[in-house]
Amino acid sequence: MRVVFMGTPDFAVPTLEAIVSAGHTVSLVVSRPDKPRGRGQKPLPSPVKEAALAMGLPVEHPAKLDGDFIQRLRDLKVDVGVVAAFGRILPKALLEALPKGWINVHASLLPRYRGAAPIHRSVINGDAETGITTMLMSEGLDEGDMLLQASLPIGPNDKTGQVHDALAQLGARLLIETLDGWEKGTIKPVPQDHAQSSYASMLTRVDEQIQWEQSAEAIHNRVRGMNPWPGAYTMDQGKILKVIAGRLRREGFPLSHSGAPGEIVDVAGDEVAVATGSGLYWLAEVRPAGGKTMTAGSFVRGRRIGTGFRFG
Repeated sequence: MRVVFMGTPDFAVPTLEAIVSAGHTVSLVVSRPDKPRGRGQKPLPSPVKEAALAMGLPVEHPAKLDGDFIQRLRDLKVDVGVVAAFGRILPKALLEALPKGWINVHASLLPRYRGAAPIHRSVINGDAETGITTMLMSEGLDEGDMLLQASLPIGPNDKTGQVHDALAQLGARLLIETLDGWEKGTIKPVPQDHAQSSYASMLTRVDEQIQWEQSAEAIHNRVRGMNPWPGAYTMDQGKILKVIAGRLRREGFPLSHSGAPGEIVDVAGDEVAVATGSGLYWLAEVRPAGGKTMTAGSFVRGRRIGTGFRFG
C-alpha cells in the first residue's frame, strides 16, 4: 500500500523502518518541526525526520493539516495513514480523506491509558502488563475502534526506558501485521468499551516529586517510572536531588525501620536506606542539582550527612 507516515520521537522510528522493510511505499513522512536542542540550542530534526532522510524518504512538517495538505495526499494517491506518537490532533476532514483511513500505534492495551503518557503511567502504577493497540483513528482522543493488540509483561524493576524500547519494537511488528490484515480485509474493527477507559495525562512537576509518606513500593514505582525522563526527585534542604535508581530490598537488612518518612536510617556502602510511609526504600543512584550521577553512598558522604537527616 501507499502510506503517509506521521511520527516524531524515537518510539516511532522502528515502525517507520518496518513499513519500508515490509515493502510498502512511504509516499510522505510528516514530523514535527526541527527544535533547538543542546547547549548551543541549534535546531535539530526529530528522530523520525532523521531516520526518514537517512532512508531517502520525503519529509514535511506542514503548519496546517488542512485542505491543501489533504489535496497533496490525494495527488500522491496515498491509501492509508499511519500515526505513531506524532504529537498533533488530526482534523476530521483529514481523518476522512484516505481510502483506508488512519491507523494509530498506541502504547497501551486500550481502552486503558488513553492520552499522552501511557508508558510512564503504567510503570508508575506498578502494572504487571502493558502492550500495543493498533486502532482506527477517530475524532475522540484514542477512542477509535481497535484492530489488533499485543501484550508485554513489565517486570517489578523495569524502568520506563526499557518498557518504551520494547514497546517500540512490538508496535512495529504489530503495525505490519495490521497493515497486512487491513489490506486483505481479514481484520474486523472492535469498538472499545468506553466504560473501562482510563486517561494517561501528561506528566507534571508534581508527578516527579517523591512523597516519602507513600509506601516504599509506590516510591520505587515512581522512580523507575520516571527513568530516564524526566526523573524523580526529592528535596535536599531546598535543592532538588534527582533520584535515578533504587530498590526495595537489601539482603541482611530489615524491610522496615523506625524513622520519619524521608529520614535516612542506614548507610551501607553505595546505598542509603530511607524510611517511607511503609517500609524502607534504598537509594542507589542520585544526581544533585548541577552535578553528575553518583551512588547514593558517595552523595551522603560528600554532603556529610547520614542517619537522622531527612529529605523532603
